[in-house]
Amino acid sequence: MAKTLLRSGCLDDFLALGENGQAVFDSALQIRETLRLRKLYAVADSLAIPQPNDEGDRVDWYAPFEGSVLSWAAASDEQRKKALRYLDNCQANVATLIQRCQQAEKTAIQLFGSLLANTLQFPGSQHVYLVDGKPVITFWGFVNLNQGAREDVLDCLRVVDVPEPRIEFIPEPTLPEIASVVADKPAAVKAIVLSEPDEPLVYTAQPRVVPEPETIIAEAVPAPQPPAAKAKSRLWLLPVAAAALALIATPVAYKFLATSAVQPLAVAKAAPEPQPIEPAVIQPLDSAPAAAVEKSTLPLTEAAVAAPSAPEPAVEQAPAAASAVAKNALVLPADALKIGSTKFLNGAWRVMIDVKDPITGKPPTLRYQIANNKGSARLVHGDNVVCKVDVFSGLQSSGTLMIKTRGSARCSDGSRYPMPEISCKPGDNGVAECSGRYEGDTVVPMTFKKVSD
Repeated sequence: MAKTLLRSGCLDDFLALGENGQAVFDSALQIRETLRLRKLYAVADSLAIPQPNDEGDRVDWYAPFEGSVLSWAAASDEQRKKALRYLDNCQANVATLIQRCQQAEKTAIQLFGSLLANTLQFPGSQHVYLVDGKPVITFWGFVNLNQGAREDVLDCLRVVDVPEPRIEFIPEPTLPEIASVVADKPAAVKAIVLSEPDEPLVYTAQPRVVPEPETIIAEAVPAPQPPAAKAKSRLWLLPVAAAALALIATPVAYKFLATSAVQPLAVAKAAPEPQPIEPAVIQPLDSAPAAAVEKSTLPLTEAAVAAPSAPEPAVEQAPAAASAVAKNALVLPADALKIGSTKFLNGAWRVMIDVKDPITGKPPTLRYQIANNKGSARLVHGDNVVCKVDVFSGLQSSGTLMIKTRGSARCSDGSRYPMPEISCKPGDNGVAECSGRYEGDTVVPMTFKKVSD
């Protein structure tokens, strides 16, 4: 019996390999047993044990021995190299056995050798696991769709190390070497010719050549006489022009200012004359009001001091009662969840499903009988069709209770009925909140009621 589940998947997602119409997967158990009988234990242990479901469309792959499981991607480089050497030895032993089978006279042995040639084929590195440090192949005898068998079955596990580019540094010559090179080849320097720009980038002033002073003999030229008399004759006109301009501007300015100042006085209204105000008449205090005050008709009694009343005792309010737990409901005790115990699940349970039967219009009847995480389920639907299936349960690290079945239930009319994968979590007061997940991610709420212990 397999110890650890490594991988599950649908057979339609891969291409099965075989020979003469017979697939390797159809003879998987016979191939493993034959390898063991021929004392090829290492090869047999490198092949996972397949277990298909009842419909034959899905398969679970289990490890042939116990140990810690590690995926190929999570393994270290040293672990991968060691596992690859292990598989190389298995491949060499299988190749030797194939040659012997092909040389045999019996047809059955020759067919076994042909199937053995495709035994170590697998879809990819994600289907290889390390169990206790040894490689175990799942989905062996299969390849990916639209792909053929690889010549080197372990090609996808081999990592080709690409060499890093080597960078060489050329040492720079020292200063004496540069000086010697320049001294040996002075004419080897090539002149660099730059194209002339449209406009000069930098302007360099050329040095100005100052000629030597020459002796110049100037001739005596008579100085011109300024027209002083003419200028003096025009200066007396300026005061006369300023006086005439002042005489003309003064009447105009006065008329303009006088007009603007008089207009607001003409428009303004005369202020009202003050009128004398007569003093108000003050009535004497002795005068009685017009309306007489009516005497009070209420009876008058002597005042008395009343004794204080005794305080009423305070009524203590009782705390709100906790919500009552439904009778016979499934409760997930906190103490049991901490230690991982499922003894609370032992017994017979009736499960109510929020699904209606298409024939009767009522939900199917579902009962579970569980003891020590194993048991059976019984479902009645339609026209009294009874279906049965084995179940198993367990607790996850998160405290979720899981109840699963191995495939669909077998019914009395020869049909198959899909069973849900039930998960329960603690709710209020520890009452389990359960839901069933069917194929196609259909989730239906469920309620457990205990029938008997």
